[in-house]
Amino acid sequence: MNVGIIGTGFVGSATAFALIMRGVARKIVLIDQNKAKAEAEAHDIAHATPFAYANKIKAGDYPDLKGCDVVIITAGANQKPGQTRTDLLGTNVKIFEGIVPQIAKYAPECIILVASNPVDVMTEVALKLSGFPTNRVLGSGTTLDTARFKTLLGYHLGISPKSIHANVLGEHGDSEVLVWSNADAGTVQLDALAKELGKPLTNKVKAQIDDDVRNAAYKIIEGKGATFYGIAGALTRICQAIGSNEYAILTVSSHHKEFCGICDTNDICLSFPTVIGKRGIHKIIFPHLNEDEKEKIRKSAKTIKENSETAAGFING
Repeated sequence: MNVGIIGTGFVGSATAFALIMRGVARKIVLIDQNKAKAEAEAHDIAHATPFAYANKIKAGDYPDLKGCDVVIITAGANQKPGQTRTDLLGTNVKIFEGIVPQIAKYAPECIILVASNPVDVMTEVALKLSGFPTNRVLGSGTTLDTARFKTLLGYHLGISPKSIHANVLGEHGDSEVLVWSNADAGTVQLDALAKELGKPLTNKVKAQIDDDVRNAAYKIIEGKGATFYGIAGALTRICQAIGSNEYAILTVSSHHKEFCGICDTNDICLSFPTVIGKRGIHKIIFPHLNEDEKEKIRKSAKTIKENSETAAGFING
């Protein structure tokens, strides 16, 4: 598949490297306002292709997006220590106004994949600015948060995170919801399995895992200034599902007009388990949640709705 990446900062360049090294993309075009940076990243990553796959990567401009299957947007203001993702909203809306119409012009059949924060709101912004159908605009959403959740559960239980089915839903942000009620591994509900393994998921353990997942980005940013490897892995996995037409279930962010009784906040982007293939979003799955989880999803949706309405005010403002 052919992939365009807008923005060659930490996230964009790490994603390009991951796509090349895993052989997911046949061709990558890097676009950045800093053309020298884009060219340098393209050359550096190209020098790794002999150790991976015979893929091509180059720096370019918007017309070079022609024929791209997926265009990933990583451009935007970086989250600084002490900032929330929503603090970036006004700046990133203006940046998207310069990017998304160009993508729609030169790659009108592509799938837009948004990674810029706040990702749920920016996915909605990209949808509005592109005029694309809802199945072809998605955000990375809680794909990374879900991976963090599985990783920490795997560490605690002493089993592979790949064998754990557990999701983080709602906002990719402070109101995200870790779903414990239907988490399982080996067809066994996770609480029961944890007891069987002699590693019970006590309230204290759950609270620590929740904190570690919810605040992972803040802790990483405080320590090294930015997060990029994890999100690069998530974006690569989403592209792989699209390119291979996998019908994989991933917790990406997508537009919802209704939530099948889970909540009454509509017309926003947030994360639920979603079937991903060559058309982008094939189907959204509404999980069985307990009442506490439903209430948390409702609060998360209201937070996103408020920020989306604020973002709408910034568009062409």
